[in-house]
This record gives sequence, C-alpha cells and structure tokens, in this order.
Amino acid sequence: MKRPESGPRRRRRWPAIAAGVLTAVPVAIVVGVWLFLRGSLPTLDGRLPADVHAPVEVLRDGLGAVTVRGAERGDVAWATGFTHAQDRWFQMDLLRRAGAGELAALLGPKLVAIDRQRRIHRFRRRAEEALATMPPAQRLLLDRYVSGVNAGLAALSARPFEYALLRTRPVPWQAADSLLVVYAMYFDLQDDQMARLLSRGLLRDHGTTAAQLAALLPDASVYDAPLDAPAIASPAAALPASAPAWWGPPASSPGASRTAAMERADAALATGSNDAAISGTRSATGAAIVSVDMHLALRLPDIWYRTVLEIGAAGAAAAARTRLVGMTLPGTPLLVVGSNGRVAWGFTNSYSHVVDLVELDLDAKEPLRVVDERIEVAHAPAETLHVEESDIGPVRRWGGKAYAVRWVAHDPGAASMTFVAMESAATVDDALAAGEAAGLPAQNLIAGDTTGRIGWTIAGPLPDRRTSYAATFPRAASAPSGDVRGWRAFAASHPRVVDPPSGQLSTSNGRQLAGDDAARIGDGGLDLGARGRQLRDDLAALGARTDEAGVYGTMLDDRALYLAPWRDRLLRALAADGAPSAQRAEFERVVASTWTGRASVDSAAYTLTRAWLGALYRRLFGRLDETMHAVDSEASFARATPRWPAVVARLLDEHPSGWLPAGARDWHAVELAAVDDAAADVLAGIGVAGAKGEQPARLADARWGRRTTARIAHPLAAALPLASRWLAAPADELPGDSHMPRVSAPSFGQSERLVVSPGHEETALFAMPGGQSGHPMSPWFLAGHAAWADGGRVPLLPGPTVHTLTLAPANTP
Repeated sequence: MKRPESGPRRRRRWPAIAAGVLTAVPVAIVVGVWLFLRGSLPTLDGRLPADVHAPVEVLRDGLGAVTVRGAERGDVAWATGFTHAQDRWFQMDLLRRAGAGELAALLGPKLVAIDRQRRIHRFRRRAEEALATMPPAQRLLLDRYVSGVNAGLAALSARPFEYALLRTRPVPWQAADSLLVVYAMYFDLQDDQMARLLSRGLLRDHGTTAAQLAALLPDASVYDAPLDAPAIASPAAALPASAPAWWGPPASSPGASRTAAMERADAALATGSNDAAISGTRSATGAAIVSVDMHLALRLPDIWYRTVLEIGAAGAAAAARTRLVGMTLPGTPLLVVGSNGRVAWGFTNSYSHVVDLVELDLDAKEPLRVVDERIEVAHAPAETLHVEESDIGPVRRWGGKAYAVRWVAHDPGAASMTFVAMESAATVDDALAAGEAAGLPAQNLIAGDTTGRIGWTIAGPLPDRRTSYAATFPRAASAPSGDVRGWRAFAASHPRVVDPPSGQLSTSNGRQLAGDDAARIGDGGLDLGARGRQLRDDLAALGARTDEAGVYGTMLDDRALYLAPWRDRLLRALAADGAPSAQRAEFERVVASTWTGRASVDSAAYTLTRAWLGALYRRLFGRLDETMHAVDSEASFARATPRWPAVVARLLDEHPSGWLPAGARDWHAVELAAVDDAAADVLAGIGVAGAKGEQPARLADARWGRRTTARIAHPLAAALPLASRWLAAPADELPGDSHMPRVSAPSFGQSERLVVSPGHEETALFAMPGGQSGHPMSPWFLAGHAAWADGGRVPLLPGPTVHTLTLAPANTP
C-alpha cells in the first residue's frame, strides 16, 4: 500500500489546492448568482395552468411589448396581473408601499422619515374602506387582477433579485394594494401643494404686507395660454413704494457647485406633462389625433408598461371585440392612457387646488385624536408613530405650528376603479364623463374620437367649492366652516371645453381657463405658462392638415423661446458695463457667440443665460429662502409662485428704487452682480483645476448637456456601485429644459411619448425611456431607450410576435 504523502512535498501541494479552491468558490458563486437571476425572469413561451375560464394568450414582440388576448375582461385582467408581476413586481411593491407609507419595512431605517410623513394620511385604512363600498363588477375585476398578480409571482422560479439583495421575501398582493398605487400617484402629483401653501404662509407671515403680496404673487402672466381665450387679461397689482424687510441675497455664501436657492428654484420648475388633441377638421384622416407626454421622475423600469388588451371570443366579429392600446400602470388592471379604437385620451397634472392647510389654535385646546401607527423597519426595531387627527384632517407640524391637512385624497371615492368606464367610451362626451367620475388625482383630460371631435375636462375629484385668494394660504382655525370643513363632497360637475373653433386643445400644467370657471379648479401651483404657450403655437403651426408624425414633432421642440428675451436682457446689461472684467467679457462673448436658439446639449450660452436668471432669483429672494428652508427643506419663494420670473422681469423693467437689494446702487448693478454670481456657480459646477495637469474650467465649457446628462437607474443602483453599470441607462446628454415642450433633466422628463388617432392605431407612435422589463438580465430592460433619447419613435402597436405564452384552465388539454 502506498503511504500518504508527508513532509515538504505534501506541503508544496497545498498552495495549488488552495488556489484551486479560491478560484472555484468565486466561479461557483457567480454561477449560482447567474442561475438565481435567470430564475427570476418571466416565462415567455409554452403553456401554464391558470385560473381563467378560457385560454388567454400573452404575446410579446421584439421589444417586449405585450398583447394580452382573451375571451372575457376578467380573464384578461388575470393575465395582465400575471404579466405585471412577472416583469415588474419590485416596482409594484414600491408603489404600494409609497402609497401606504410602508417603505422602511422593505428598504430599512433611511426610509422611516418618508414613512412618518406619509403614514399620517392612513391610506391603507382608506383603501380598505374603499373596497367595502366598491361596486361588485369593479371589485370582481380587481380581484381577478390580484389573483393573477400572485400567480405571476408564484410562477417565477426564484424571487425577484431585489429581495435577495434586501434579504427578504415578497409579500403577496392584496386588493387594497392596487388602490394604494393610486394613492402613490396622489403623493407624486399633489403632495407638493403642502409645500406651496406653507411657503405662501411663511411669505405672508414674514413681514410682507398685503400690497406686497399682491405684487409678488400674480395670478396670471403674459405666458398663459388658456383654452377659452387667447390670453388672460389680468392687470398687475401696483408695486408698493418699498420691498419687504426680508428682501435681498442670502447671508450665506454660494455652495461648492450651484446655490441651494437655485436648486430649489429648479425643483419648483419640475412640473409635469403635455397633452394635446387635433380635431378631425385638421387631421389627414378626419379622426382626432391625441398626444401625451407625461413628465415624471425617470427610473428603471419606467413607470409605464406598454400594453395591448384584446377582449372577445376568438372568431367573433370585430364589433364584438374590444382592443385597448396604450399604457398600463403596474399594480392596476386599467389602461391609463391610449385608445379603445373609438376614443383616445391623455392626461396632464391639473394642479387643481385640492389641499388646504388649517392652522390649529393649540392654546384653545383644539380637540385632537391620537392613533398609533406601527412602522416596521427592515433589520431594525419597529417604531410607533402617534398620528394626531382633528375633525378637519390629520395634523402636520412645521416651525412650531400645527396644521390640519384637508386633502381631497382623504375623501371616499378618491381612489377607485371607476375609470374602467373609459374602456367602453364611444364618443368624446362619454370619455369626459368617464374622466370626471374617475377616482384618481385631478388631471387635465383631453380626448378625441373617430368622428373628429375633441374635448377637455378635469378628470378626478374636485372639491365642491370656488377657490378664493385667501384659500391659497394656510387658513386660520377660525375659517368659516363651509370654506374648509364643509367641502366633504366632490363637485357635481366639472368645467369643459369641447370642439373649439381652432380645431385644437392642449394643456401643459398652466392655467386652463380665463373665465369664471377657473375658480372651480383653483391654483394648486400652476405652471408659469411658457411651455403651454409654445406647445399651443406649435400645434397651430401644423396648419390645416396634419398627421401623427407632425403632432409627435411638437413634443420634441427644444427651442429656447422663453429664455431668448432673458439672453437679450443679459447682453444689454453686459454691453452697458463701462469697464468689464475679463470674466464678464468672456461671459458676454460666450453668450453672444454660442447661442443656438435651443436648449441644445452643445450650447454654453443657454447654460450661462439660465444661470444668470437663477442668480437674479437668488439676489432678490435668497434671504427669504434661507428663512423658509429652516422651517421646511422644500419651502421657497419659487414654491410659493412658479410665476417668479414674471416678477423679476417686471422689476428689471420698472427699476423701482424702493426694491433695490441692500448695497446695490441701481438695477444695472444688480444685473452685473448676478453675472458674477452666475459665472462663479457655473465654473464651480464644471470643476476648477484639480489634479496636476488639468486645465482650469472655462465658461465656454459650460455646455448645456452637462446639466441634462441622464441619471436614469434602478432604485437599488446606488446601493450596488459594482453593478451600477448594469442597472442604469446610458448617461445621454439630453436636449430640452423646463419651459419648452421637450422637458429634460437628469432624472425627470418625458416618461413616455404617445400619439394616437382612434381607429388608426396602426399609425400611432410611441417612445419611453426604459424597456418593458424591470430585470437587468432581460433583453428588454433598456429596449427602446435609445429611440427615446434620440427623439425617435417606434410604432405603438407591437411588432411581429416572437414569444407566445398560453395561460389555460388546468383541465384544458
């Protein structure tokens, strides 16, 4: 028998064995991870048993666009839920948790602060109450969807990869969760009204007179493009002789890159969405054309899921079948925007006044109830939140004051499945009625039908009241009961504009109406209006006959029509500088010579002009912003009024001596000081000379594309730096900006582009920044992104089928 090796020879083999083990272990880990990730990809082909009455087909094209085809609506809802769960489970989970204030239970202690802010609304309880009164047909549709969602999750071979990273497991879907997805959209679209009201209250209470408030907070501007008039005739309030005591620049010095005040001003410009309709009198086919590009936070996967729902027995006549084409929101079974073949529709946020803050007099022993909410925290002890509630609404505290929050989202019917009525709408009138009854955040709804008619209304609940100027500030506890406590019911009717003589309608978050009905909508932070005016004029320029491609082009308009007059002002100010510094001379040269007339990625002139306007803002409102920011991080003068550029323009035109910031000898000096501020901010943003051999930053290097370089990533990308390249879209430099139809920012912008003519879906056009799948190993994770970034488009209808999955009853052969 051979003896075991011993001594030096045996010891010499250990390094080789150890090296082999160390090599094999990482390989095994990589293989294991790869297999696990593969296991969480969806099933694309074959046949699976399903809780459906008849077989349902799930077809996918080369971009992953989904067609769900079944004999009855309930089965199609089941299959839609199955598909959503397989492709987008983590997104759905985040949405329901965002609506309920339950993010920390999944993502850990860093999300507790957000949960505390949101949990006071107790939307999970409200969702459960809504389910108890939901009409049976809607509840059945929702239950079928929920069953499909949980079946889709269970059919994955492995849990979605995010849950392995977070060391947890998915929690099954419930019917209330789909309503919580709707409540999550309330937070996205209406929650900032609290910061607006707070900002206006801080402005009012910080030594600002009524006359000064009237001048600083105009209710309209020259940019407004209402649907019922060419413009809004609203004379400007007289400028008082002197400015408020807080007037002027901040006490702190500029930050390392851009000023905090300018950052907050930019954040307040992040308004969302354009939609439009061209009537049949101006379309090539005689049917209406509807377009929509909703501006939201950009992430991977994209919020929308491109879907075709085909309902009807196989072989049935076309009239007996329904085809819904457009986008669904994972977590709900309904088509959000798109076409049903007879009517097409789109949304933009209406910024209706739907939130009130009522200051409570705690010294008067305002009766409050306290409800304890348990906040679960992943891998940490749970926390208890003591929610205070008044008879008006839940209580929030800012700056030592307590406010009751009165929000239309708190009322029964605010979140529901009633929008399912849009699926059967046959005319514009049907569509507007379906929108007005919908349980969703109040939106501008534009619709068009196959006969060429077009119309606009507010979809979703509006308070049953008329908004007064006083209502745009926090109210006193003594406010008349009918003004705040009394608007329990929704408005019975909504304003409408139908078939205007111009043959077009469009909304872009600005003021919708010039007439008396504007007060029924109110102002919850309406946009300045420059973007809406540019879109309106773009549509008019399409002429007497146009098509989907022509309308699609209006969404890509990045011309700097709003900023061009500011550039002219800037050049005039620099030309009048008798002894310019070298930096001011360079500023003038770059602004004069590199202007492209667009927010193009190569334009340094656009960057400098934009920075100068921001610096002017800071020179006038910076001190106030510092005070506001100490109370709430989102409060600012720009939050108080998105029309602040109109206020600045008026001051520069009228040169009121009583409004000069302290230390400025005249308004020309203010303009030039803002040039110096802008230059410093821009150079700091580019980065001055660092490592040896680097060249100092130059103003000519301030290309606009540096500011708009895309940062579109999966929510967990920041926590996985080594894997971030697989969890993010390319860092494209994107043309566009806030006050033009092509809205662009690093993580905010056009979450989709869609143009469709009902009855002509085969010529409809589409693009979105992410792909259909939320899985980075899927070929569809970024499918279509390049077309979106380049301003391209793909057909809205799916291409040739490359995958077919049949979901069939278990006893079907």
